[in-house]
Amino acid sequence: MDLLSFIVWDPIPEVIPSWSIPRWYGLFFAVGFLISQQIMFYFFRKDGRPEKDVETMTIYMVVATILGARFGHVFFYEPEIFLNNPIDVINFWDGGFSGLASHGGAVGILLALYIYSRRHTNQSYLWVLDRIVIVVALTGCLIRTGNLMNSEIIGKPTDSSLGFVFARSAEEAVESLEDYIDDVEASQGTHASAGNHLSPVDLRVEFKKQGLDEAAVKKILNYIQVNILSQSYVKQHIRQAADQPLDYSLDQEKGQYIATIHTQGVVRYPTQLFEAIFYLLTFAVLFLIWQKARHKLPEGFIFSLFLVILFGFRFFIEFLKENQVAFEDDIPLNMGQWLSIPLVLTGAVLMVVLLQKQNKKDKEIAS
Repeated sequence: MDLLSFIVWDPIPEVIPSWSIPRWYGLFFAVGFLISQQIMFYFFRKDGRPEKDVETMTIYMVVATILGARFGHVFFYEPEIFLNNPIDVINFWDGGFSGLASHGGAVGILLALYIYSRRHTNQSYLWVLDRIVIVVALTGCLIRTGNLMNSEIIGKPTDSSLGFVFARSAEEAVESLEDYIDDVEASQGTHASAGNHLSPVDLRVEFKKQGLDEAAVKKILNYIQVNILSQSYVKQHIRQAADQPLDYSLDQEKGQYIATIHTQGVVRYPTQLFEAIFYLLTFAVLFLIWQKARHKLPEGFIFSLFLVILFGFRFFIEFLKENQVAFEDDIPLNMGQWLSIPLVLTGAVLMVVLLQKQNKKDKEIAS
């Protein structure tokens, strides 16, 4: 692999570290809802519906998305959470919302908007869905951008020039030795590649200035090799054999030891980026259809098209993604693919039915 054909991806996980602001995922999630609300105001205004209803709908959407995504993750991926202690499903004060499933969020949204439409008779269920899926696509783009910033939902190893090495987990693992280390930074290396989806990566380790001599630094480097780089969650992204001598150079700058560890990074598909781009394009296409043809198309058409193209894409992109839980390794398709199939079929059937009804109606008008 060309040394310049991959990206070492290691953004800081917190938005503002010194302020302890949460990880990027939460920020992009919130921004997605805020932007979506403004777009919904625009839809309601253009279609002559009360804009104040958007605020009510937003509450339905936020609650349904979070609870649906959380319950969906537990039900489809980790049912043992509920079986062991049901309160852990919504134990948000102790990481209870760390696992969210978009398919569960979709189900939650469908149920919540059905209740909403029953209470707002001037907005049919399909009319609401036609507009909400447009902003859902945009929010999906922002959520996947948050996943990318957090280096989560990673792709499978690849030799493609589109590959990323997600190095942040290795940096954080080494930085956990905070009594001895000031900073760790990963970058592309210039040493030889080991092949097999691996490319050279350098870890620049800055040691604290006080109280460390060269012997102590070398001892810490040995500990890093044996006890940190060997951790399974680090080995997903950085490969360093524990039984071979650690390849590193050691320098001093103004009394501070700096080690550069020459290791190998696992190059992976940046599937979060692929999804974000696709969802943004989906938003643009659906918005354009709404703008140009909403008065000509039957209610529910945009919704059905959304189901077909978005979850059809989800089905195929899953072939490039690592499975989220271990049991998926033993089934022919992963859980995301199994859940996408009925949604694609529902969209296709609904689209055919709607177009048939529209054609029949047009013929009756013409006659």
